[in-house]
Amino acid sequence: MRLNHLPSKISNELGITTLLASGRDTYLLLLTRSIRMFAYGSSTLILALYFSALGHSDTKIGLFMTLTLIGDVLISLALTFIADALGRRRILILGALLMSLSGAIFASVENYWILMFAAVVGVISPSGNEIGPFRAVEESTLAQLSEPKTRSDIFAWYVVVGTLGTAGGSLGCGWMVQRLQSDGWTAVSAYRAIFWIYTIIGFLKAGLTLLLSPACEAQPAPKPIEEETQGEEAEAFLSNTGTPAPAKAPPPKKGKNALSQISPASRLILLKLCGLFFFDSLASGMVPFSLIAFYMDRKFGMASGTLGTVMSSAQFVSSIGNIFASSIAKRIGLVKTMVFTHLPSAIFLSLLPAPQVLWLTIVFLVARASLASMDQAPRSAFLSAIVKAEERTAVMGIVNTVKTLSQSSGPLITGVLAGKGRFWIAFVVAGGLKAGYDLGMLTMFVNLRIEGEEHRKPAQTASSGDDPVRLRRESIDSIDDEEGIEMK
Repeated sequence: MRLNHLPSKISNELGITTLLASGRDTYLLLLTRSIRMFAYGSSTLILALYFSALGHSDTKIGLFMTLTLIGDVLISLALTFIADALGRRRILILGALLMSLSGAIFASVENYWILMFAAVVGVISPSGNEIGPFRAVEESTLAQLSEPKTRSDIFAWYVVVGTLGTAGGSLGCGWMVQRLQSDGWTAVSAYRAIFWIYTIIGFLKAGLTLLLSPACEAQPAPKPIEEETQGEEAEAFLSNTGTPAPAKAPPPKKGKNALSQISPASRLILLKLCGLFFFDSLASGMVPFSLIAFYMDRKFGMASGTLGTVMSSAQFVSSIGNIFASSIAKRIGLVKTMVFTHLPSAIFLSLLPAPQVLWLTIVFLVARASLASMDQAPRSAFLSAIVKAEERTAVMGIVNTVKTLSQSSGPLITGVLAGKGRFWIAFVVAGGLKAGYDLGMLTMFVNLRIEGEEHRKPAQTASSGDDPVRLRRESIDSIDDEEGIEMK
């Protein structure tokens, strides 16, 4: 009898049941995420190699990536802040068209500064990770379309389809470039063919976005209930007074930007998170996907097809790990899942340049990849839980902007180090910064009770005989007093 329930249990653990119960909008968002990351994976594999083939130095390659990320910060911040007002679907379509614009210019122009302009005002990923307004808008929409207790499942699959897309893009790009070169194409011509594919994918993404329903748009803030009841405290951690919610919500302030509508309590938590994310993202910027591929190509002289296979294999293993992130988070919590999976990956990153043989380097690369992105889904669920629904798009936009801004100086630092024959230092420093971020997260937020995690410790409530709502409030109040958080 128990064996009959095994498939159902596995389905629930891996979030497949939640995924199957989702609507068409969720499927479309996951699909557009997958094809977008396919485009990022294909272009990022050859981005540094493309500029090197055009005759640009390591320092100029690093400068290009830095300025690209800075331009992305400005565009992402502007588009994210107006996304809910202008329309989320419109912002996603605009971002897709900017992808196509950048791809077309990269496929037809050689001038360094024109390519720089196209990358700054358009959407080109130098790291293989998310850039542009897409992620903030999509995560806010997915949070709106899902329930708190199953939200981590949706975000886990959001990460999984993204890493699978990146893996497919890297694999396809590597072997396509190698095949074209074997047929007589120059390296530059082969790389440009990839950017034409990038352009087409941008148009395809825009077309799929048109199929999203109005349910994806920002919804008006619901009127709070007069008394919070057991199991229905969506924002309980934002209150330390224990008094009933007001009967009517104050009307939204018009003419204000999204930042001004974030509550003081959320701003304080956001400030702490942004401080931690700064160091993590700086580390990511120092060793982005494209520079790791560039490092391995330079150190071992790998063929394009082999390089693409190695990098895509690492990303595929990363996808497998991401599938289990939600299941782990249900048992040990979002913050512990983020830290205990990310910290070992930071250690493997520091060790990556140590081996002098290819096979051991690949072992460290795959080991790092298997854990490196398992924190993404819990992190998104964590951000969704600690802010109000009407704040999510702005908060996620600010977080992604801070992360991208901190990443921007990383490639330039690595470019200078590589130009001086000290490429390996970037990996060691990046691993140390990421480890510091993990310890900071564990110290600051491990005891914070999060929406949807109450079911992990039912024994405490049952044994006490007290009201679970009151217990949760008291626990949160004590945390607030310790950290000096001013609650509204």
